[in-house]
Amino acid sequence: MTFTQMLNGVSQGQSTMLCIGLDPEPSKFPGAWKGDADRIFDFCAAIVDATKDVVCAFKPQIAYFAAHRAEDQLERLMAYIKRNAPQVPVILDAKRGDIGSTAEQYAREAFTRYQADAVTLSPFMGFDSIEPYLAYSDKGLILLCRTSNPGGSDLQAQRLADGSLLYEHVARLASGPWNRSGQLGLVVGATFPAELTRVRELAPTLPLLVPGVGAQGGDAAATVKAAARPGGALIVNSSRAVLYASNGDDFATAARAVARQTQLSLNAALSGSSKGAA
Repeated sequence: MTFTQMLNGVSQGQSTMLCIGLDPEPSKFPGAWKGDADRIFDFCAAIVDATKDVVCAFKPQIAYFAAHRAEDQLERLMAYIKRNAPQVPVILDAKRGDIGSTAEQYAREAFTRYQADAVTLSPFMGFDSIEPYLAYSDKGLILLCRTSNPGGSDLQAQRLADGSLLYEHVARLASGPWNRSGQLGLVVGATFPAELTRVRELAPTLPLLVPGVGAQGGDAAATVKAAARPGGALIVNSSRAVLYASNGDDFATAARAVARQTQLSLNAALSGSSKGAA
């Protein structure tokens, strides 16, 4: 089953657009686990167990593991999700952006070592930077397009010779000549709803991974209104707001409550948007 098939299946089957970012910070762990990097797997596995039926994807950010020499725990976590939530695709948030043989090794890392279903990539070295990943025909490649950080405008909002903006050009390439096998998606921040609408216009059927809802201030209803369209999957990510909903022993229960509320808020926004369109 391809990444897109998995994503569509779980999104419909569990009625959810919510993705949980697994960004483990030991300094924020609860109780006796606080500050203990050896508990990264345990913390993330508890979050997975508590939320696996309300999400359409999990998104571990590789830097949070590598910084603590916890790549082995990331491998264990990926395998754990495959066993215990096999319906839920896993997006490795790595934002790789190299070319040639180096990109081949990054692809092998993501898809062979970690067994990810999709990976985030930076496309700003051109098609060469994504081509090696296309060899893994069942995997998803999610390209940075209009990111949620304010500094993204430094490059992504620059106007090109043809009058379009750089992020618009990326969206056109991803939905057109680069998408040779239907494997591509785009990262577009919830903090820029107008740009999110524009990307959806340019890429009506591509999966959109939307960070920025929750701790970064993105609005769930505005995100859904901007980007939810038939035939184009929406993956709305929340990380800190879910992971650190409580610093007590009830952290997993609290995480589930926030995740469930976010899921319901997104679904309510989708229902309201559909009624408005009608």
